[in-house]
Amino acid sequence: MKIRRVVTGHSADGKSIVVSDEEVDGIRPALTPGSETHTMWGGDAAPHFPDDGSQSATKRYFPPVGGFRFGFFSLPPAEARAVAPPADLAAAVAEFEANFPGMSSYIEPDTGGMHTTDTIDFLVVVEGELSLELDDGATVHLKTGDTVVQNGTRHGWRNHGTQTARVAVVTIGAHHDNVSRP
Repeated sequence: MKIRRVVTGHSADGKSIVVSDEEVDGIRPALTPGSETHTMWGGDAAPHFPDDGSQSATKRYFPPVGGFRFGFFSLPPAEARAVAPPADLAAAVAEFEANFPGMSSYIEPDTGGMHTTDTIDFLVVVEGELSLELDDGATVHLKTGDTVVQNGTRHGWRNHGTQTARVAVVTIGAHHDNVSRP
């Protein structure tokens, strides 16, 4: 899926302009079949208006304190993910790390994707349904149009439905007393 991204900026005389209007293709890692992620925008420091439409460089998937990200992720139904591992697991892991630098260090491998980050995440379910699973086993069922403010808690995403769920997310690096960056 490609998602249109329109970026505004300022002309030399300070007038509002569109500096970029393009489609962003998703990343579909072999390590997580059926999933797709679109990183739409981000930065590792307090933002400055990029009047030329350029995006700040980012080093890791999750932003540092003061940094931010904007993107989408897709989560296929559980049954669609129950497939054999990739033929070349080492290559799939390397591809995942190249596309999502540092993310794997946050994912708990034996818990189906539970993770804790030092970020505040703002999410909107734009298509389908999914569940937010929390540390204590509690789950919150979410449907199209529902939003979540995820404040650095241990959580995981589950899709028990029959169609792929798509979620828009803004992630902001925050100080967290109980989480440290790897």
